[in-house]
Amino acid sequence: MIPRYSLAPMAVLWSDEARYGTWLEVEVLAVEAWAELGVVPREHAADVRARAGFDVQAVEDRERVTEHDVAAFVDVVQERVGPPAASWVHYGLTSSDVVDTALSATLVRASDLLLDAAAALEGTIVARAREHAGTPMVGRTHGVHAEPTTFGAKLALWALQVRRDRVRLARAREAVAVGKLSGAVGTYSNVDPRVEAHVCERLGLRPVPATQVLARDRHAELLYACASVGASVESFAQEIRLLQRTEVREVEEPFRGGAQKGSSAMPHKRNPVKCEQLCGLARVLRANLHAGLENVALWHERDISHSSVERIVLPDSTTLAHYVLVRFRDVVERMQVYPDRMRENLDASYGLVFSQPVLLALVEAGRSRDEAYRIVQRAAMATWEQRRPFADVLREDPEVGLDEDRLAACFDLDRALAHAHRTVDALDALDEPVRVPLPDVVGEASR
Repeated sequence: MIPRYSLAPMAVLWSDEARYGTWLEVEVLAVEAWAELGVVPREHAADVRARAGFDVQAVEDRERVTEHDVAAFVDVVQERVGPPAASWVHYGLTSSDVVDTALSATLVRASDLLLDAAAALEGTIVARAREHAGTPMVGRTHGVHAEPTTFGAKLALWALQVRRDRVRLARAREAVAVGKLSGAVGTYSNVDPRVEAHVCERLGLRPVPATQVLARDRHAELLYACASVGASVESFAQEIRLLQRTEVREVEEPFRGGAQKGSSAMPHKRNPVKCEQLCGLARVLRANLHAGLENVALWHERDISHSSVERIVLPDSTTLAHYVLVRFRDVVERMQVYPDRMRENLDASYGLVFSQPVLLALVEAGRSRDEAYRIVQRAAMATWEQRRPFADVLREDPEVGLDEDRLAACFDLDRALAHAHRTVDALDALDEPVRVPLPDVVGEASR
């Protein structure tokens, strides 16, 4: 991922230095496991632990000769260790044992960063939802005024959605928190299953049955969780963009007055560029999911068609998902909310947002629903044409026949929002931690 959309904690995980470092840990742990089993002399395992190392440039230079990245890496590490201990590096293993297990360890660390960022975003949204629990605004369907709601209720729904994203991320983390050191086709022909168990335990992974590679539906699940994060943030950011339009202006994303410039040509502009950026990046996350799903079907026990794709989509998706979570948290925390403008817009449709209470009042008064609907609809159309209060039009319609108290009750905003707090109250349940049970994997290699 380009630096513009990368944040340091995630970018470090995907550096060449970190990648080779995790490969090295798998190799060293495997040698130590063989030593525990009495195959490798303990002093040789100690030498491997003490001397094993690499230089990124040396690995790249060697790969130009071997045209095989793991083989090049092993050559460089063995040269660092020196004889006789160097001979035990990569003993019994195939390349995917190292690459897939190390990749899983990296994906777990990346998932932890995503979970932390999602939790922080959820907490920020919850705080603002409670802040605006009683802030009335118009609810819109199809972009048209519908009925009153509160800005707090809108934000509470965002927080609940982020919690679902956290659950998806936690499940995906468990799906990729697995490793395999079972040889060329996964039959342990040249490696003891206890080596696999030892390495995975030290890396915080679970050994699972596999072919030469771990099944790629696991990686696709994580890519889906990242795409879901992007879709959620996109839906929230798009709402802010809509509410920031000049004709609406109920909410604005953060803007640093005096320093930030909204337009190179028009000084008055305060454009929702942060939210637009996040909406755009969500498209990349969705596209990467498609590539991840394409990676699930491989030839027989493995081919290498998935490898080149994963070198792009896994770092990019985890990096982008982390970026949008962190950046949108800042948007939510510092966004400007204009309650007075919300109330102006609520009143701008002349009280038509209360048409349903009027309809129900007429039904309660004995009208058939169809007749009541026709009366209210006719009055509503007259309200738009005449641009005057809906209540006044209703009072003048002899077919309405509601007394003043009953009519006034239909236009009571507090009555309309009497239960809106229930959405914000649902946030109390978010105090419970995210819990994802481990899958019951039958036939794990460590058993």
